[in-house]
Amino acid sequence: MIKRLRRALPLALLHVMLLLAPAGAALAEPLRLVALGDSLTAGYGLPAEAAFPAVLERALRERGIDVEIANAGVSGDTASGGLARLDWSVPDGTDGVILALGANDMLRGVAPEVTRKALEDIVTRLAARGIPVMLVGMVAAPNLGEDFRRRFDAIYKDIAAERGLVFYPFFLEEVAADPGLNLPDGMHPNAEGVKRIVARMLPTVERFVSSLPSRG
Repeated sequence: MIKRLRRALPLALLHVMLLLAPAGAALAEPLRLVALGDSLTAGYGLPAEAAFPAVLERALRERGIDVEIANAGVSGDTASGGLARLDWSVPDGTDGVILALGANDMLRGVAPEVTRKALEDIVTRLAARGIPVMLVGMVAAPNLGEDFRRRFDAIYKDIAAERGLVFYPFFLEEVAADPGLNLPDGMHPNAEGVKRIVARMLPTVERFVSSLPSRG
């Protein structure tokens, strides 16, 4: 009889501890982020574990941040394409979105006003759902002309300033045009390039995460 009581006691104590724990403590869930972008986000030419969202998730977890980052990157997507699929790419319950679209708009010479409007609409629709956005910028290639470059490059800093967004100016900072950090196509980062991107962007992402509303 005594042995049975001894075996039952730890279970009884655990039950009491769960009952006395703060509401929701036993139901803690990871922070849910969505990386909404194009092939740079999707991880073109790379295994899933080497794509930007997966590498960023691991880096944040190493910093003690319990997070899950969904890869909502679609190769070839424009800002308008991201807007069209926004509702199913960013499900209810998402705590924040890392928005990185516009590279394909630039490569295709889409009018900067069209890109700007699509990005603004994405931010507006997410704000209406209570989902904060971190904006990641892109810069225009020099061969597109000075006028296009000026209008395109202004999109991201203008939206970030007007909407009060956490902002990282250039997704490919220190990676663009470096043969050692890109795939043979010269446009998409290789695994080492993704690691460099994450290392540079990490402080900004941490600032974004710290700015998110508390669930409690």
